[in-house]
Amino acid sequence: MNDKPLLPPDYSNWLLTIKQQVVSARLRTALAANSELISFYWRLGAQLLEREVNAAWGSGFIDTLSQDLRQSFPGVGGFSAKNLRYCRAFYRFYCRQPIWQQPVAKLVQPGSAFDLMTEQGEPDSVLSEQITQLPWGHHIQIFTKCQSIEEARFYVNQTLEQGWSRDVLALQLKSNLFARAGSAVNNFATTLSAPQSDLAAQTLKDPYTFDFMALTAPYNERDIERQLTTHITQFLLELGKGFAFIGRQYHLEIAGNDYYLDLLFYHVTLKCYVVIELKNRRFIPEYAGKLNFYLSAVDSLLKRDDDQPTIGLLLCRDKNNIEVEFALRDMNKPMGVSEYTLVESLPDNLKGALPTVEEIEQDLQFL
Repeated sequence: MNDKPLLPPDYSNWLLTIKQQVVSARLRTALAANSELISFYWRLGAQLLEREVNAAWGSGFIDTLSQDLRQSFPGVGGFSAKNLRYCRAFYRFYCRQPIWQQPVAKLVQPGSAFDLMTEQGEPDSVLSEQITQLPWGHHIQIFTKCQSIEEARFYVNQTLEQGWSRDVLALQLKSNLFARAGSAVNNFATTLSAPQSDLAAQTLKDPYTFDFMALTAPYNERDIERQLTTHITQFLLELGKGFAFIGRQYHLEIAGNDYYLDLLFYHVTLKCYVVIELKNRRFIPEYAGKLNFYLSAVDSLLKRDDDQPTIGLLLCRDKNNIEVEFALRDMNKPMGVSEYTLVESLPDNLKGALPTVEEIEQDLQFL
């Protein structure tokens, strides 16, 4: 016998609404908890630095403080000596002031990364919304790896926009995405209207790092294409947010002749097709002409009325930027040119001929 009561027809929809509210409430609670934790670490870092600088306590007191806090709060994490030093480094990094010359209260300046000044000049308890959305582990990656607040702000923005995990953030820091983003030589300023031209320029990188695949020489463009599509998840991560993969060796028929695009994507933010051509050699001007032809074909055969103009990206093993600028100057289609790097594996018949690390170390002992 089923004792389940007879429910009204709209119960399922109402239940779904309640579930969504629960998820939303839990998310807000988690964000609020994270915000308060980051705020606390900020204030704690300021106090640690103040006692080091103004009270001249030296850094040794941090170990004692760690022991006392862990004894008082045995079930609470985050009070290790290492993490306390991270709190101090967190505060010091974003201050970027000569801390040995002035009080901590004056270290946070209006317009800085946090802009936490009150009328008395003391840090407020609430950090900027953007900063407090990041988990503490992400912050540690950023302020220990970045060289400037500008670089740190870039990774904070990218992490929030693209939803990077801590491992992905570490990978992007290691590959120096800050220096590579928006660096590709392009003609977007003359072929695209604003703000599309700026958005497109920021979408491209130079160089692209394809260290997630390894190829044994000799290899050609098709081998690289095959590897990129085999590792499509890592490839899309390197390309950046917004790229949707459509196909490799994408077929187009033009005037009865067959043409094949190396890689075709659609960018959901730019709302345009993106044609990527791979060259396993140095850039020559003729490549730009062929890519211009492909872009015209995609605009005529695939582009919809509400799509933006198709963009081309030419990836080469090497290039001269001045030569590229001349090649793109009078092209009427938007395109950029970047280099790419990848890991080259040794052929199997050569691997055994090279000395091992142990053999090299043994030889060095006699030098």
